[in-house]
Amino acid sequence: MIALLMRDLRLALRAGGGFGLGLAFFLIVTVMVPFSVGPEAETLAKIAPGVLWLGALLACLLSLDRLLALDWEDGSLDLLATAPLPLEGVLSIKALAHWLTTGLPLVLAAPVLGVLLGLPAGGYLWITLSLLLGTPALSVVGTFGAALTVGLKRGGLLLSLLVMPLYVPTLIFGAEVARRGAAGLAVETPMLMLGGITLGTIALLPFASAAVLRVNLR
Repeated sequence: MIALLMRDLRLALRAGGGFGLGLAFFLIVTVMVPFSVGPEAETLAKIAPGVLWLGALLACLLSLDRLLALDWEDGSLDLLATAPLPLEGVLSIKALAHWLTTGLPLVLAAPVLGVLLGLPAGGYLWITLSLLLGTPALSVVGTFGAALTVGLKRGGLLLSLLVMPLYVPTLIFGAEVARRGAAGLAVETPMLMLGGITLGTIALLPFASAAVLRVNLR
């Protein structure tokens, strides 16, 4: 499993479609927001947690179509499906590699980009913690969507349509944690809900992803 993780990390770095593309998109979304809502610092500070979470979600979504597509194209996905390693474990490793190359860089970049939006001082910790807790769920749900659409022509658009509704709970509670934290309010309830969503997806979705992938590979 470690060898598979290192292989996926090397492929993501060589392809350049992981953290580089995601970070660039995250930066563009953050920079464009003041042009659309106006430069008022009070308005930007109020919407900063939601904008940062939405930007991170869209940046994560941008790289999902490559999650299984390269393995499908070169035939290695068939080999992985027949390997002694359980397919559930293979997909869990791929979700972890996606998070390390896409989600984790977004977590680290969010406080820096928060400066551009005038995020309140108390919000930096909570935007980081909420993304650190919520972005693994985005990668696991994205792996499920990639397994559903692998092998389909123009599957990237269908993948986005399938995954976006499943991202909504994570977006709601993740942004709520950051918003309440920035305002100095209690964050326990949305934090617990966000953690529950992440743990639930990690526990259940690898099995669902493996089941649909086995059907698609027949």
